[in-house]
Amino acid sequence: MMTAQSMTDIATELVASLTDDQRALATFDFGDVEERIRWFYTPTDHGGLPLAKMAARQHRLVYRLLASALSEGGYTTVTTIIGLENVLDRLEGFVAGFERERGRDPLQYWISIFGEPSDSGSWSWRFGGHHVSLHFTVRDGEVQSSTPCFLGADPANSLLLGPHLLRPLAAAEDLAREFIHGLSMDQRAIAIVGSVPPTDIVGANRSVLLEGDTALPLPLVWRKRFDGALDDAIVAIQDRADRELGITEDDLARVSFTRNPKGLSVASMTASQRDELRALLKTYIDRIADDLADSEWRKINGSEFEKLTFLWAGGIESGEPHYYRVQGGRLFVEYDNTQRGTNHIHTVWRDLENDFAGDALALHYSRDH
Repeated sequence: MMTAQSMTDIATELVASLTDDQRALATFDFGDVEERIRWFYTPTDHGGLPLAKMAARQHRLVYRLLASALSEGGYTTVTTIIGLENVLDRLEGFVAGFERERGRDPLQYWISIFGEPSDSGSWSWRFGGHHVSLHFTVRDGEVQSSTPCFLGADPANSLLLGPHLLRPLAAAEDLAREFIHGLSMDQRAIAIVGSVPPTDIVGANRSVLLEGDTALPLPLVWRKRFDGALDDAIVAIQDRADRELGITEDDLARVSFTRNPKGLSVASMTASQRDELRALLKTYIDRIADDLADSEWRKINGSEFEKLTFLWAGGIESGEPHYYRVQGGRLFVEYDNTQRGTNHIHTVWRDLENDFAGDALALHYSRDH
C-alpha cells in the first residue's frame, strides 16, 4: 500500500534525525499498549516529543508524515486547526496557562512512534495536540487502523478580511443541519432524542466505549488533574457550560452510548436522505489519504451502512447548541457544538471494533472478561 510505505519511509527518516534526548521522548515500544491507546484532544501533554523541542527540519518531517496519511483537504484542515491556536491566544488575551509559558501554542503538538517503522511486523504513530488527535497502526506493510480521528475548532468561525469566515469544520456542521432539516416531522421525532445536547462528545477520550458511557467532565479529559486555581478554573468552565445548557441527568441518559444504536435508522430514510448521509460521512472518512479512505468506505458500504442510525440533540437552527452522531455496528461519528456561544466544535470518527487496530478492545476484554 502506497500510503503505508510513505509513512514507513518518512517515520524512519524522522527517527534517524532525532538526538538521543529527543528519541527518549518520541519513541515507545509497540507493546506499551497502555500508552499507545491513550489519547486526548485538550491542550494537555499528549505524550511523545513536542514540536517545541524539535528543529525546523524535523518539523518538516513531521508535516510530511501528516501529509502522507491525510488527504489534501484533511491536511489543510489539520494545519488550519493548529494555526487557530494563534487566533485563540488573541481571543483569550495572550495569557499563560496549563502550566506552560504559552497556553495556546502551535508548537505544543506531540509526535509519538511505537515500535520500529518497518515493512514487516507492527508499528504505529500518533500526532496530537489541542483539537487534533490522529492515530495510525501499520502491520506488515499495510495500514490496519486510522482511528480514533479527532478534529476540533475553537473558534469554529473566525473573521477574515471581507464577508467570509474561516470555518475549517463547516461541512460537518452545515451538511448535518441540512440533513436534519430535510427529515419529515415523523423522522425528526425519532432522530431528535432531546432538546438539550451534552457539553462535549459522549465518548470523550476513552480508549473503549462501554454501555452507558456519556460525556466526561472537562477536568478528567487531561493527562493529569491540575492543582489549585487552574483546576478550579477548569471546573468552573464545566459548571458554567452545564448551567447555560440547563443539562440534567435525564438529558445525559438520552444521548448515552449504547451498543444498540439510537436514533433514526437508514432503513427509515429515503434514497436521497441516504445520499445526504453519505455526503456527511465523507467529511469524516475523507480526512485520510485516498487509498485509506477507499478501504474504509468498503467497510461501511453494504450491510454496515444499513445498520447506521442518525441521532440529534439540541436545536436545529444555526446558533443553537447541538450534538449529533452516526452509529452502526462499527462506525461511530460524533459532533458537538455547545461551547463559546456555539462557536467551538468537536468531531471524532471511530471504529468501535478496530480503534488502535483492535488492541484497545482486546485489552479491555482480557481485563474485564
